[in-house]
Amino acid sequence: MAKILIVDDAAFMRISIKNMLTKNGYEVVGEAENGAIGVELYKELQPDIVTMDITMPEMSGLDALKEITKIDPQSKVVMVSAMGQEAMVREAIVSGAKGFIVKPFKEEGIIAAIKKLG
Repeated sequence: MAKILIVDDAAFMRISIKNMLTKNGYEVVGEAENGAIGVELYKELQPDIVTMDITMPEMSGLDALKEITKIDPQSKVVMVSAMGQEAMVREAIVSGAKGFIVKPFKEEGIIAAIKKLG
């Protein structure tokens, strides 16, 4: 199963995503509370997939996505975003995101998005 890095500034979201993924057999190798830490952990842990919140302090998910894509053009990053951020969704896809999950999401939605990436 894929090794996953979760990047979200809300601890309850990281816990929620981690519980959904581990229950479905995925290994969560790391968690970060902002994009800057997410980029550092990506380099260190080399996860198969990253779930990335968009709106975070210090470094946004979009900026972190761009940094990760520079480090690894083959990276698999799934953006996690609140409803109504269509412009950000488009920018994320253009910047290299491989998928999108809209909050609030159900377990089936996040697992389907992760399965698509392998």
